[in-house]
Amino acid sequence: MSAGRPLLVTGGAGFIGSNLADRLARDGRDVIVYDAMLRSGVEANARWLADRHPDRIRITQADLRDTDRLKAAVAEAGAVFHLAAQVAVTTSLVDPVEDFQVNLASTFALLEAARAEATPVPVIFASTNKVYGDLADVELEADAERWSPVDPGIARSGVDENRPLDFHTPYGCSKGAADQYVLDYGRSYGVPSCVFRMSCIYGPRQMGNEEQGWVAHFLREAIARRPITLFGDGKQVRDVMHVDNAVAAYVSALSRIEGIKGRAFNLGGGRANAVSLRQVIDEIGRLVGQAPEIRFDGWRQGDQRWFVADARRARLALDLPQPMDWRQGLADLHRWLGSLDADAGRVEVAA
Repeated sequence: MSAGRPLLVTGGAGFIGSNLADRLARDGRDVIVYDAMLRSGVEANARWLADRHPDRIRITQADLRDTDRLKAAVAEAGAVFHLAAQVAVTTSLVDPVEDFQVNLASTFALLEAARAEATPVPVIFASTNKVYGDLADVELEADAERWSPVDPGIARSGVDENRPLDFHTPYGCSKGAADQYVLDYGRSYGVPSCVFRMSCIYGPRQMGNEEQGWVAHFLREAIARRPITLFGDGKQVRDVMHVDNAVAAYVSALSRIEGIKGRAFNLGGGRANAVSLRQVIDEIGRLVGQAPEIRFDGWRQGDQRWFVADARRARLALDLPQPMDWRQGLADLHRWLGSLDADAGRVEVAA
């Protein structure tokens, strides 16, 4: 990694990307934010970054599928945080071709650009817990609030990185294949690379909707006194993680890339932050002062009833603190939404 070169953050105007770009700039690094600006709210995030760091951050509006511009950005960079993606399972089922092009073909082009440099450019990739499939072999039982594994060992530790990969839905296939390409370019070509298989990340600057980013979506709907739709029974469990903890992992990974290259890490809140959708809604009701109205719809394809990451490998390798408590994190997101003035709110958290 060249210390004098800027760091490239693809998807840098998105939720995690904008938080990461802000942290890198605050740490004194120059940053190229590469983003197609297609999602609601990302232009506001880009303006926020440019206003906070006019001398550190450069915004490049470009699509991942623009191979020439992507290659040029990688050639300029000292390292790449690859966060840009098609992010919704439902969208992948409607348009699997676009999902393939954005998530897999573009990642392949980025890796080719990284290895083409005289000194291969480090690549840190945002993967997903969906690479482990729907966990249909994990026997579950439900109480009034949540699903839980019958096996006490799985319930205690969660899913670790040794679990066999099992790609479901076009999204799972495209992200899973990209995950494997990133790791293999480390093995085959010496590209310093690592992969984060992320659970549900939430926090300020998230533009959640029914397709992706459910924590922010639920909170925003409750603030607006709109009903929340639960697909399935609402007892699905996820180990949610505040974005500050995720950003800290990415920053630490870059500083330690030579020691961790070629490795995949789960990145999630762990057992202490494993909560069901119903439990999150109950806490949201407390924050907003009124229990949200809930409506139910059918299960969605590929939805895991339970997923909790065993993230001990990442915490040990990257010297990470215990993740923020989910109630504290949800209160932080609530404060951020409340801090937006009316005009900013319409731009940054539009449905």
